[in-house]
Amino acid sequence: MPVGGAFASHGDVSTDASSARARLTEALVRTGAEDRAAFRTVYDLTAAKLFGICLRICGERQAAEDVLHDVYLLVWRRAGAFEPGRASPITWLATIARNRAIDWRRAQGSRPTAPLEDAPDTADAAPLASDQLEAAGESARLHACLDGLEAQQRTAIRTAFFDGVTYAELAERQAVPLGTMKSWVRRGLQSLKRCLAA
Repeated sequence: MPVGGAFASHGDVSTDASSARARLTEALVRTGAEDRAAFRTVYDLTAAKLFGICLRICGERQAAEDVLHDVYLLVWRRAGAFEPGRASPITWLATIARNRAIDWRRAQGSRPTAPLEDAPDTADAAPLASDQLEAAGESARLHACLDGLEAQQRTAIRTAFFDGVTYAELAERQAVPLGTMKSWVRRGLQSLKRCLAA
């Protein structure tokens, strides 16, 4: 999969960053409704950033390209679960890329032999260590809050977010109407938001 443009070049103005974030958020939401043009926009805005993350973790260009392909397959399947008010779109996407690259690295059973300083320059930097630490803390809080949800809501949200299952597939699995499934997820996400804000 060829690598497209960066999500945000080292910007001039904060309004440009806000505008890019709003554009990406809108494209992700539309991707959740299976809008292929919007999905292409998501790819164009984020491919360089996500490729940089994959390459830094995988250490090999071909592996990073393969992982990036997997990342966008997951994004296509999971975009319907993206909640704009809960996380920035690029953080949400970067987390998916990081996790897939780490999974790939673990599956190899070894570390790269080349020193990190020999890794090639990429179009954009990986997330800062402070961002990664913050994301780890948020993940722990999220799992604690998930455990406090009703079983139906917890199962639906975990399956949608971690397994990449769509609302329609969830409704079919649980033998409930699509509207009921969306309601479970929506109420669960509202409860999560309150828990995380507490």
